[in-house]
Amino acid sequence: MSASVSTATKSEKKFVYVTYIAAPAEKVFEALTDGAITSQYWFGATIKSDWKVGSLMEMHGATGKLDFSGEVLAYDPPTGLSYHFDSGGESTRVVFTLEQKDNQTKLTVEHDDFDEGGKLINAISNGWPMVLSALKTLLECGKLMTQQSTCGNKQA
Repeated sequence: MSASVSTATKSEKKFVYVTYIAAPAEKVFEALTDGAITSQYWFGATIKSDWKVGSLMEMHGATGKLDFSGEVLAYDPPTGLSYHFDSGGESTRVVFTLEQKDNQTKLTVEHDDFDEGGKLINAISNGWPMVLSALKTLLECGKLMTQQSTCGNKQA
């Protein structure tokens, strides 16, 4: 793993997304950290890490190409996970907070530490809602939805 120092000024911008998933926090946490599951909802991408604080985390796309990587900052199953998100020369931070609320999990994703003037915030602002919606659908329905089906397998 190589290290680089960014001289870019960090922006105060922060992306926050909250969703409720009808699944236990343990299942949601597993889906965030298990590459066999991420590949089902994250556009075929597989996350890889030993999840020890300070360890490398990598996300490989469906073709096997490295999409992004970073350092594991926190690993506290099933309530918290954080890592650096290094992509396109910009290093940011992602924090997942999971709270069990009766029969569902409140999942909050905070993505911050963007470079001032960087382009990554625009990309993730579109990407996270798609990824997290697919995660929710997978955990609640057991499969990803298509245009022709819903959770109950009824025609749309």
